[in-house]
Amino acid sequence: MVMIMKKIISFFTALTLLLYIPVAALAEENKDFESLIEAKSAVLMCLDTGDVIYAKNEKEHLSPASVTKIMTILLVLEAIDNHQISLQDKVKASQEAVKMGGSQIWLEVGEVMTVDELLKAVIIASANDACTALGEYVGGTSAGFVKMMNDRAKSLGCNDTNFENCNGLDDTASNHYSCSYDLALISREVMKHKLVENYTTIWLDSLRNGTTELNNTNKMINSYEGITGLKTGTTSNAGFCISATARRENMNLVAVVLGSETSEKRFETASLLLEKGFTEYELIKPNIDTNKIKSVKVAGGVFKEVTPKPIHNDSFLVKKGNGNEIKYKYIITSKVTAPVSKGDTLGKITMKNGDSKIGEIKLVSPNDISKISLKSIFVSIIENI
Repeated sequence: MVMIMKKIISFFTALTLLLYIPVAALAEENKDFESLIEAKSAVLMCLDTGDVIYAKNEKEHLSPASVTKIMTILLVLEAIDNHQISLQDKVKASQEAVKMGGSQIWLEVGEVMTVDELLKAVIIASANDACTALGEYVGGTSAGFVKMMNDRAKSLGCNDTNFENCNGLDDTASNHYSCSYDLALISREVMKHKLVENYTTIWLDSLRNGTTELNNTNKMINSYEGITGLKTGTTSNAGFCISATARRENMNLVAVVLGSETSEKRFETASLLLEKGFTEYELIKPNIDTNKIKSVKVAGGVFKEVTPKPIHNDSFLVKKGNGNEIKYKYIITSKVTAPVSKGDTLGKITMKNGDSKIGEIKLVSPNDISKISLKSIFVSIIENI
């Protein structure tokens, strides 16, 4: 009996060790990765789905320095798309634009440049004077443009952001802040505009017939595979910051890094984050079984039933190798009462990998279904005749 008990104890001890070692190894691996994130705040987000893969102090209010300019860039791109302005429009530099310090292209009062030239100066060389000139052109005044920036931030769900200027200069600003999560949201919106990559991927360029050289402040353009942008920032208050975007195998990521101690550390940290995303994750298309989408009965409607239509993203973010392990659960309403509007939710498909929910697909009505009435009956009779 004693011998049997010893064997049982030995078995459970061995089993405990087997279970503990992977967990301990994983914890140690995560700890090692954390120690490599040399920044006050950081976020790694999938631009295609909005999923956050990694976050560190992602809601902490910090000075974003010139990463602020991604909101300026977004508003300029949206104004172009809405045909409010064009790349060929000519912009005259104001006194306020000219007096901006920091990085600049040394605009002179009254000097005229196109929107295209100013946008190039902002994105490649982080020029504060060019940024202010664009802000005044789009918003009417600097104050008007800053209001547009804050309104757009709120519309994107940026609840931890407040801008006081369009360029990120923070030496005189008292309430100018953002966080790595909000900047990732803004970056995601910017990268929806393919035009931006015409500028963000340029290493060297020039203005004024070659007399003013532009050198991209984002050194990852020459060093990281798949880099697509986006914007760096540096001040004594903010430290070294970057919003780095990249694309590999049709997956787009953004790594926002705030408050690194050196320029090299921000680039190294951004590279490390992006590499984690590309190495460990992939995008999959949902495998929907249409045979499992049953019709929904419509009480009192001109049609007796309706077949829901799935509405979903083109793809979902999953850990590499887990795509074939996803389980789909179909939850569909059995009966609704007319009227039914096109787009009304009739059910959903939940996607799970083990106990983890990775996505949800809405099932909606593909058309309007009105209540049955004497008029609809009469119309039906006429149509049948």
